[in-house]
Amino acid sequence: MHGSRIAAIGHYQPAKVLTNEDLARMVDTSDEWITSRVGIRTRHIAGPDEPVDELAAHAAAKALAAAGLTPGDIDLVLVATSTAIDRSPNTAARVAARLGIPEPAAMDVNVVCAGFTHALATADHTVRAGAATRALVIGADKMSEVTDWTDRSTCVLVGDGAGAAVVEACAPREQAGIGPVLWGSVPEMGNAVRIEGTPPRFAQEGQSVYRWATTQLPQIARRACEKAGVEPADLAAVVLHQANLRIIEPLAQKIGAVNAVVARDVTESGNTSAASIPLALSKLIEQGSVRTGDPALLFGFGGNLSYAGQVIRCP
Repeated sequence: MHGSRIAAIGHYQPAKVLTNEDLARMVDTSDEWITSRVGIRTRHIAGPDEPVDELAAHAAAKALAAAGLTPGDIDLVLVATSTAIDRSPNTAARVAARLGIPEPAAMDVNVVCAGFTHALATADHTVRAGAATRALVIGADKMSEVTDWTDRSTCVLVGDGAGAAVVEACAPREQAGIGPVLWGSVPEMGNAVRIEGTPPRFAQEGQSVYRWATTQLPQIARRACEKAGVEPADLAAVVLHQANLRIIEPLAQKIGAVNAVVARDVTESGNTSAASIPLALSKLIEQGSVRTGDPALLFGFGGNLSYAGQVIRCP
């Protein structure tokens, strides 16, 4: 078995931008209140005619183009999402149909905010085992569709978007580009982040999540680096789930990633759930903030109080 690597990455966000000033005209809030508590200034919102699979397909098409591949080169599609309204066909099958991928295995992965890193690990394992040759791994969520826009504690947080990666096998003797995953959960705290009910609505116990993320996650993230054999000080980038700037910045510091670029896309995109990590990583690469081969820690956490992280080599 050979390792796998990310060959290319791409992202997509809807055209509509919702600012803090816009929200202040909708609910009792202000730009100062939002930025001081979560660091978010803007977020992108999909229209009623833009379903999750459309967001996902746009990001996946960009990743395919960046990799120089065609839809026929893909034999596995994994979509991390928790906001698809329909149960069947699943989002992955609809993305495959939109892109014209002929006969892929197509599966959705619902681990909410940690969905992309779970799906990336699953693709890595599948390619290593020889069950797939090339995989599209997509994080896509339309949080605006599961949000109560009269609840100022949650509506200020969310945004819509998608990010996608092409995963393929490494050549013999090539260094693995996706490190071993460290994943787990805290089931007894699973209700701290929820998307439930009819119609489904996003809710969370914000203080509980904040305390858990800032006190428990640093040691877990360091263990992900240990599994990859990479010192935190040697990381070129840290891409955490983009939940809250007040979580991201202390967590990156406590990990010990003193020389790393820290993704702060939450400021312009909000919390896009499973889309946040690939979206933020794609922007860092697009901006030239990291180079090909640079080690980057990807670490997702949140819904279900699940977490998953791995060190990857940037495409």
